Amino acid sequence: MLIWLFASFGVKKSVRQEDPWSRLGNTAPIWIGAILLSIDPSWFGPLRYRIIPQDPTSYAIGAALTFIGLLFAVWARYHIGRNWSGVITLKEDHALVRSGPYALVRHPIYSGLMLAIIGSAIARGDIAAALAIVAVLYAVLRRVQIEESWMSETFGSAYADYKASTPALVPFLV
Repeated sequence: MLIWLFASFGVKKSVRQEDPWSRLGNTAPIWIGAILLSIDPSWFGPLRYRIIPQDPTSYAIGAALTFIGLLFAVWARYHIGRNWSGVITLKEDHALVRSGPYALVRHPIYSGLMLAIIGSAIARGDIAAALAIVAVLYAVLRRVQIEESWMSETFGSAYADYKASTPALVPFLV
């Protein structure tokens, strides 16, 4: 969170921004996922039942995926630089970034964060954690759809070429 906070200073001025109701549709599922992953599982009744064994191997795999996902997201955040925004926006002189992690996937911040959520859910291992994945995935896919539309409008054939050669979220799946 601190990396995102400090990196938010100095971004380009927004020229178009998602409306508040649409933004709520993106952020509410993320908050639901965060709550499902962070609240004491005993509060969730039947959602607290484990679907992944609680053992050192499951925990290590989950922790590794979380770490790798967060590293990938931070790399992408650093790489996009002044074009970044916490909400869906278009910036002044918005650039189509296709290098670094953006050469692997079109939405690497989302890819990294989804991998981190999946890793956290594996480490936690209960039904609530699985539902957290679903909630956050819904938000990510919704955001991707909106961003893809805006980027296509803004960059036209350059974005169409990028879409044709680079997967949206999962590397090496064109």
